[in-house]
Amino acid sequence: PVGCTLIYCTNAYESLARLMTLAQAASPQKAEISPLACIATTAKIGRDVTIGPFACIGENVEIGNGTIIKPHVTIYHDCKIGAHCILHAGCVIGADGFGFAPQPQGYEKIPQIGNVVIEDNVEVGANTCIDRATMGSTILREGTKIDNLVQIAHNVVVGKHTVMAAQGGVAGSSKIGDWCMIGGQTGITGHINIGNHVQIGAHAGITGNVKDGMTMNGYPAMENMKFRRSSAALRNLPKMFFQLDELEKEVKALKEQLQSLK
Repeated sequence: PVGCTLIYCTNAYESLARLMTLAQAASPQKAEISPLACIATTAKIGRDVTIGPFACIGENVEIGNGTIIKPHVTIYHDCKIGAHCILHAGCVIGADGFGFAPQPQGYEKIPQIGNVVIEDNVEVGANTCIDRATMGSTILREGTKIDNLVQIAHNVVVGKHTVMAAQGGVAGSSKIGDWCMIGGQTGITGHINIGNHVQIGAHAGITGNVKDGMTMNGYPAMENMKFRRSSAALRNLPKMFFQLDELEKEVKALKEQLQSLK
């Protein structure tokens, strides 16, 4: 016997999300712009936008309708934010990409004259940094969700509806496809292409191109089944070491016996 009401559904997680959305809608928050926010006069702010205290919106920034900018968010000049996005506290959109040219006397800064484009329905976690492009745009496509403490470097393109967990990093000019799932603390090297529907396990290091639909783990990252087999072999290494030691002793003894027969 069960002393509560049970509701059957085919996808409990999705149904819970819808119920919580309904609960949140029952106590709607009024869209407002804090008087403590710093907004450039050239910025274009859409309808029903919320901007929290101490947020800083730079020159020529564009923010779409219904977007929520949490406290202490910084959006540098010329960046474009779509509609119904959420930027959590402390994230930085459009800081300079990490570009320096080695010189005999040190490193010369390469001007970063591009911008960041964030499309509609994107969520960016707290203290995440998305760097502006050297030229052109760093782009987060529609529906992408980025966790806290993530670094997206200059000229990166993240595809539609891709999710990336905390403490990951993507180096410059890499392209990530649509509907990818990227685990926490993943590192992705620069100038590579990751296909659509790719799954990358936590702590993975991606050093080369990844085809559509692959599941990757480990460092350097490899296809999931190879990674599991390698991990199983690694666990057996101590036993294999002693077996090899015994085999070497037996081979040595056999060689000595053969030598004595000559």
